[in-house]
Amino acid sequence: MANASIFDRLKQDHDAHRQLFAKMADAEREKNEERLEKLFEQFKVEVTAHAAAEEESLYATMLSRPDLREEAQHSVSEHKEIDDYLEELADLKFNGEAWRKKFAEMKKRYLHHIEEEEEEMFPTAAKDLTAEEEEKLGKLFAKRKPAELERAQAED
Repeated sequence: MANASIFDRLKQDHDAHRQLFAKMADAEREKNEERLEKLFEQFKVEVTAHAAAEEESLYATMLSRPDLREEAQHSVSEHKEIDDYLEELADLKFNGEAWRKKFAEMKKRYLHHIEEEEEEMFPTAAKDLTAEEEEKLGKLFAKRKPAELERAQAED
């Protein structure tokens, strides 16, 4: 993925997050709480790092452009909403009834968020960005994500 555009990289992460949700559902069905907790911790770190790197690359560029600013602001607010859910989940007994209910809400909101990005925001932003800008942002995202993963793991 050496020359992948920002949209390719973000979609790849979204697909990985969807796979983590599927694995968590399998662990839940198997009543494997230890595996579920590890997968959830992995999801938290991944999604936190993804959001930060996305904001530092694509969203920063979109915020600087009047015609894209509103969509970027909307997505940043959704990132904050997901972060709030993760904080609320941390305060609940893992996999207890209240936790499962809050997790289901967070999952629904997150899946809505990434679907909205992929179907609406990315195509709109792509019309405004050149192929060179998309590639440059993809490289910036690829550079920022490992540092953000490190930071998210340290905070976890």
